Amino acid sequence: MDLLNTLVDKGLRREPLSRAEALAVLGTSDDDLLDVVAAAGKVRRHWFGRRVKLNYLVNLKSGLCPEDCSYCSQRLGSTTGILKYTWLKPDEASKAAAAGLAGGAKRVCLVASGRGPTDRDVDRVAGTIKAIKEQNEGVEVCACLGLLSDGQAERLREAGADAYNHNLNTSESTYGEITTTHTYADRVDTVQKAHAAGLSACSGLIAGMGESDEDLVDVVFSLRELDPDSVPVNFLIPVEGTPLAKEWNLTPQRCLRILAMVRFVCPDVEVRIAGGREVHLRTMQPLALHLANSIFLGDYLTTEGQAGKADLEMIADAGFEVEGAGEVTLPEHRASGGGCGSEGACGSEDVCGTATAAPVGEPRTDLVAVRRRGAGTDLAPNA
Repeated sequence: MDLLNTLVDKGLRREPLSRAEALAVLGTSDDDLLDVVAAAGKVRRHWFGRRVKLNYLVNLKSGLCPEDCSYCSQRLGSTTGILKYTWLKPDEASKAAAAGLAGGAKRVCLVASGRGPTDRDVDRVAGTIKAIKEQNEGVEVCACLGLLSDGQAERLREAGADAYNHNLNTSESTYGEITTTHTYADRVDTVQKAHAAGLSACSGLIAGMGESDEDLVDVVFSLRELDPDSVPVNFLIPVEGTPLAKEWNLTPQRCLRILAMVRFVCPDVEVRIAGGREVHLRTMQPLALHLANSIFLGDYLTTEGQAGKADLEMIADAGFEVEGAGEVTLPEHRASGGGCGSEGACGSEDVCGTATAAPVGEPRTDLVAVRRRGAGTDLAPNA
């Protein structure tokens, strides 16, 4: 396909895609899917080789959130039956992190439910970061604590945090349909605060909430403008008890097209397959490694993931290798403050996708399991 050759050339040169080209990727047919994966895989390998970065989540505080995000099992009024607990102590969090690091992770992601941290919360997390760093030389720590107030990003950076995550989740035009207790602009502001404080910004999206192709392209282009170093791509886990529990809109093929589009739009960024890969990609997870260069190891915040051992076997069997602690994730130009092409879109605007979407399969509620192990429990973690 001429389109794919053009997109590969642009990806290797870090030349921005047009919106029409991004939409065309999402509009390709299932018959062309392997060609799309192969093309985006060339871009992925050019910038990241065959390395796969492993990240490990530690849920510092679960449930009890005052926000009303429709996709979230920790939301206000949730009836999901998830684990609910207040802040882990620094030694508890450090012990949980150690399990993930022993399993091969090089980054620990410290997450806490809530609208945003108080200054006391920041102090608490700072102590946790210091404990993890003291006990694990060379570990990267990313914090995800919600909306940040002035000065909090700087304090996290001083405590040793390397990165801060705050996802945009969906397009600005549809944001009010999934959340009413804060705004899209609030989220953008927090990502910008992280950037300004010298933290590596991590910001991504959730696919499968009923959004259109245009919404997906909108949010990915907005992310490109914000220029995060890492873009996590979540696939909605429709947990019973949330407003989006019936939104089973994804197929494995659709997920692969979304990941390919993200890779083409931000070719030299760490693209991470985040929540929902086991539920929606299923047996096609190995193909996704040709598009993304980063995954989460083990369980997620409130749901269980694939066994850590199975993650490692999948990476090896697909011909990839786990990124070592001494290896730099990002290409040299980004590691030194380059960017992923945020200067705007270019190229032909007359490209469009004409294929219809693949039929959506039956809901796979059998693949959604509430987390009952690891942080906040007496059971060993999955790592």
